[in-house]
Parts: sequence; structure tokens; C-alpha cells
Amino acid sequence: MTPQELKKTMSAGLLSFPVTDFNAAGDFRADTYARRLEWLMPYGATLLFAAGGTGEFFSLTAQDFTDVVRTAVNTCRGGVPIIAGAGGPTRQAIAFAQEAERLGAQGVLLLPHYLTEAGQEGLAAHVEAVCRSVKCGVIIYNRGACRLTASTLALLAERCPNLVGFKDGIGDIELMVSIRRKMGDRFAYLGGLPTAEVYAGAYKALGVPVYSSAVFNFIPKTAMEFYRALAIGDEATMNGLLDRFFLPYLEIRNRRPGYAVSIVKAGAKLVGHDAGPVRPPLVDLTAEEDAKLAALIQALGPQ
Repeated sequence: MTPQELKKTMSAGLLSFPVTDFNAAGDFRADTYARRLEWLMPYGATLLFAAGGTGEFFSLTAQDFTDVVRTAVNTCRGGVPIIAGAGGPTRQAIAFAQEAERLGAQGVLLLPHYLTEAGQEGLAAHVEAVCRSVKCGVIIYNRGACRLTASTLALLAERCPNLVGFKDGIGDIELMVSIRRKMGDRFAYLGGLPTAEVYAGAYKALGVPVYSSAVFNFIPKTAMEFYRALAIGDEATMNGLLDRFFLPYLEIRNRRPGYAVSIVKAGAKLVGHDAGPVRPPLVDLTAEEDAKLAALIQALGPQ
């Protein structure tokens, strides 16, 4: 897949981030991860992101990363394109991006460099270095310490032809409008705030109709139902799902930092696709929270 083909592919449809399977000791399980992808593929996601944020990229070793991306590429070959996460300091991000490309991933999602604050010049140099290290398409994730402005993105767009996607995880409407107006169709845009369905209507109004769904991991039928309702402007269906599931879901998710990942793994276990525990520093849901989530899922009906 060329960078321009990646841009076209991610410009429509629902995208998702499969969780990463661990055993009780916290080691990667390729067998159950492959079965997870085989289960999710037929539901119709346009792209799947291996070793992304919901996939606990931040806790993976280099060997874990190789195993996860290889398993995803091999399992989904001929089915759904795989985009791999990459992040951390520049040289580490380059190593992850190059490994993803070597393994056959169709693109890279460049996650934040994490702790250190940096100005626009340094951020631009970081993104450019990663883009130049690979031939595949790159999607930048604006989140946390990586907060790129419209002017910086315009500069990067000139220097990096393979930078084809922009994912917003900040939620600054003024910034998003300025980026969308300045960059036009140069990028494919992706809503990336957790939980994305809650923000989907507002982002569609901004010209960003595509988003990545975490709940696709355990209620794929409902996730697709919500996306299709958004696509045709069926507000009755969207509002019904927001009231019955998503807003009560947020009440559980917001109880602790990091639950945006933990609650997805809990949901996968509840529907019979156990991905094992989260790795520290994240923690799993309590038994009480599991029960509340189970009731929300059951009310949705079979997936």
C-alpha cells in the first residue's frame, strides 16, 4: 500500500485498535491475538492498528512489538490493512517504524515522544526524521507532549510526502479548525479522543467524519451500527446508543486514569474473547465495575 493509497483507505469507514493479548504472567500470546483479529475482521473495520495505544504500545518491549506486528500482518494479510504504532524518543521511534515496515505493515501511526516537552522546531525535526526513515505512509497522533500547530504541519507536509494522516487526541476545537482549514485535503483526518463515539458528531461537523473505535474490541456490531448512523445522520440511533451505553460506560471509564484501556480489555473478557490483564502501570477493573460493564453489554444484545 502506497502512502496515497493509505490516505484514501483511511478517509472513510471505521478504524479500530485491537487490544494486545497477554497471559496471566503478562507475556504476549500470539495464538489468542490471532484469533481476536480473525473474529474482528469480518465486522468491516477499514483499518486495524496493531500495537497502538489501546494495544498498550507504551508497555511493549522491542521483541513484543515485533511479535505483535508480525502476528497482525500475517493474520490479516488479504483482509484488513494493518497500521503499526511507533513512538518514544526519535531513534526508538525510527527503529519501531522501520521494523513495522520490514514486517509488512501498511503504515505507521506515530505516537507521542512522551515525557519531554519540546517546541515546534524540535517536534518537526522528530516527525521528519521518522517519516524519512520509511517509505510507507505515516499518520501523526497529536496528543500529550506532541501538540503540532497548523503552521508546523504545513511545513512537514512540504518536507514529508509520506506524512498522509493526522489523528487528533487533544480535543482543542480552535486548533483542529485551524489545522483543517489550513491543510485542507492534504491529510486524511481521524478523530482519536477516547471514547471517540462521544465526540463523533462534533468532529464530523468539523470535517472529520472518521474515527477509531476502542469499543469495537468487544461490541463490534454496536460500534458499526453507531458509525453507520453517524454516516447517514441518524441522530435517533446515535443518541439512543449514547444514552443507553456510551455515557454510562464513561462513568466507569472515568473512575481511574488508564481505564480507557483497562475497560476495553474487561469488555473483551466479558464477551468471551479474554485478552488477559493489562500491564503495569495500568490496573484492571474491580469486580463491581466488571458487573456494571457486563450489564451495559448485555442490554445491547448479541454482537
